[in-house]
Amino acid sequence: MSLASYIGCSIEIPINDDEYSDEFFYIGGCFAGDFDLINVKKYQFTTPCVYEVSSHWGIEISENMNPKTCAESKKKLIELCKIMDSYLEKGDFFELYSCWVGEEAEKRDGEITLRINNFDIDQIEIPEKTLVRFEK
Repeated sequence: MSLASYIGCSIEIPINDDEYSDEFFYIGGCFAGDFDLINVKKYQFTTPCVYEVSSHWGIEISENMNPKTCAESKKKLIELCKIMDSYLEKGDFFELYSCWVGEEAEKRDGEITLRINNFDIDQIEIPEKTLVRFEK
C-alpha cells in the first residue's frame, strides 16, 4: 500500500501528471485512481477541485515516523504552501488530506486549521487521516 496526499481547493490549478518527473514535488497523479479522487472529494473535502500531490510518497508529519521521511514531508509541505500561496487570493483556503490508498472514504481522525504562510513547521503534527485547512 501507498500513502497518498490530496489537496482540495476552489480553483483549478495546473498539474504535472508525469509521475517520473525529476521535480521534488508536483501536483498530479501517482498512486490514486479516479475512484480514490472521487471518494476523497466526497468524504473529506468541502471544495470542488481535488488533486493528488506527490513526490512518490504522501505528506505525513508525526513523531512516530522515520526521521528522514518526516523531514522530507516537512519540506514537501513547505513547498506545497508556497505553490498554493501563489494561486490563492486573500481569504481563500486549500485543504490537505493524507491516507493510505483505498482509505479515502474512511472516517478521519482529526482536523486542524493553519495559516498558509504563518506556522512553525517544527511545531505541527499532521498524522495520516487528518484534514488540514490552510487559510490565506
